[in-house]
Amino acid sequence: MQKYVAEAVGTFALVFAGTGAIVIDDVTGAVTHPGVAAVFGLVVAAMIYAVGDVSGAHFNPAVTFGFWLARRLPAREVAPYVASQLVGAFTASFALRLLFASHETLGATLPAGSELQSFALEVVITFVLMFVILGVTAGPRENPLAGVAIGAAVWLCALFAGPICGASMNPARSLAPALVSGTLASLWLYVAAPLLGAALAVAATRLVRGTSEAQPGLHS
Repeated sequence: MQKYVAEAVGTFALVFAGTGAIVIDDVTGAVTHPGVAAVFGLVVAAMIYAVGDVSGAHFNPAVTFGFWLARRLPAREVAPYVASQLVGAFTASFALRLLFASHETLGATLPAGSELQSFALEVVITFVLMFVILGVTAGPRENPLAGVAIGAAVWLCALFAGPICGASMNPARSLAPALVSGTLASLWLYVAAPLLGAALAVAATRLVRGTSEAQPGLHS
């Protein structure tokens, strides 16, 4: 139960801080897009160091799916992990709804251009994120800078891709504000694209590193 609570708390922090930064920027203009990207990266890094030793710090159904495909997570753990992440994400979005009742989208992800363009961007940036995660968490010893590397990858992807696709990389992060606010347009792509990107990253990691099943440490 401890790891599921850790996943819920970590995902709550990610969605509350990240989408909260978007909402507050919409209200005040003070955060800016680079600031929003930094918030997402920093909260991911902070939560990895806070609870990574408890749950592996996935905070993302696509990451959980990727670790299952990489055989670093038992199949029986996938549903409880995803359920915990969704609980955390929805709790964060409901909290933001209470705080910012008049905000229309609560930081939901929406394409700035075509759905195909945003789908492709989400696949690529989730691929990059998952490839980094698999790389820094491989081997017999956990990289002590894993949280920094993963947070930096989130920051980087959000910084350049966010203005077009929203840079979700995380179905829970997109589902919660969309459903709580009723902003359902293009929601399918923010579920499908991260899962595809994570799967492609697992395949690429196997080509680069070979099989890395059941490695200990963060995300194992």
